[in-house]
Amino acid sequence: MKFELTILGSSSALPTSKRNLTAHVLNVYERFFLIDCGEGTQVQLRKNRIKFGKINHIFISHLHGDHFYGIFGLLSSYNLLGRTSDLHIYAHQKLKKALSYMRRNFESQFSYKIFFHPINPDQEELIYENKRVRVYSFPLKHKIPTSGFLFEEKMKEPNIKKEYVNKFQIPIKDIHRIKEGDDYQTKEGKIIPNKELTLPPYKPRRYAFCTDTGYNEDIIPLIRKVDLLYHEATFKNDHEEQADTTFHSTAQQAATIARKAKAKKLIIGHFSARYKKIDGFIKEARKEFKNTYAAEDGAVYKIEQERIQRN
Repeated sequence: MKFELTILGSSSALPTSKRNLTAHVLNVYERFFLIDCGEGTQVQLRKNRIKFGKINHIFISHLHGDHFYGIFGLLSSYNLLGRTSDLHIYAHQKLKKALSYMRRNFESQFSYKIFFHPINPDQEELIYENKRVRVYSFPLKHKIPTSGFLFEEKMKEPNIKKEYVNKFQIPIKDIHRIKEGDDYQTKEGKIIPNKELTLPPYKPRRYAFCTDTGYNEDIIPLIRKVDLLYHEATFKNDHEEQADTTFHSTAQQAATIARKAKAKKLIIGHFSARYKKIDGFIKEARKEFKNTYAAEDGAVYKIEQERIQRN
């Protein structure tokens, strides 16, 4: 089952001919979550063949234009396409006013309902949950209130081995108990241990999105041991002072966070348009954290399933 990230934009405040503004799409079991929506996002969705209608939840980290200006065009396009399914937006309260202004002055009527869910940028909180995944927001360190997002797959029950179901003709009521950890007693009275009957469940997969933030070790406990970490790296070390004054991070700082959080893989992005090449970002980051990759528009990162090891 998919747990897959697509990068739609990897530039910082200014787009370039090769890099669009920040937007990611996370596919969890064919449910699509849009994370930030910089200008040009809907074009990138088309380029990457991600169907608009499959996105029902949009998460906006903060209200700098390069992270949310694209939402107005996207909402308008949904209306033109005759969307009817509900759309949920998770963002800081001020965006609700901007969306209300848009609807009041530029769109007479929408063909679908929009549900706005305000985020508190000052605390960690669970902001969305379904049967497959939980989404948390948490504070980042930026010039204006900014939130990171953690997407966490829920633990699934162990898989019962089909050959045992067929062999012992195990009834459904007993299958449920076995999945919950019980052993099974056959008609002849033989006890079959649970470990023999089942395969261990898969480890819950986790993705953390940390954009527009200065170096901030406070987030480490929240993102510890994530499978995939996206952390902004607007500057290289040659502009570390500017990174500090603008509350952004360098590639090395992002990698330090990944190392201390014991992340499995790091993607750096949100590169300043002043840099024509990004090789230097990777070189600096990998001094701290080897498993680092540079975000590229259109790149896809898959987190594969891995079973829990039994003792």
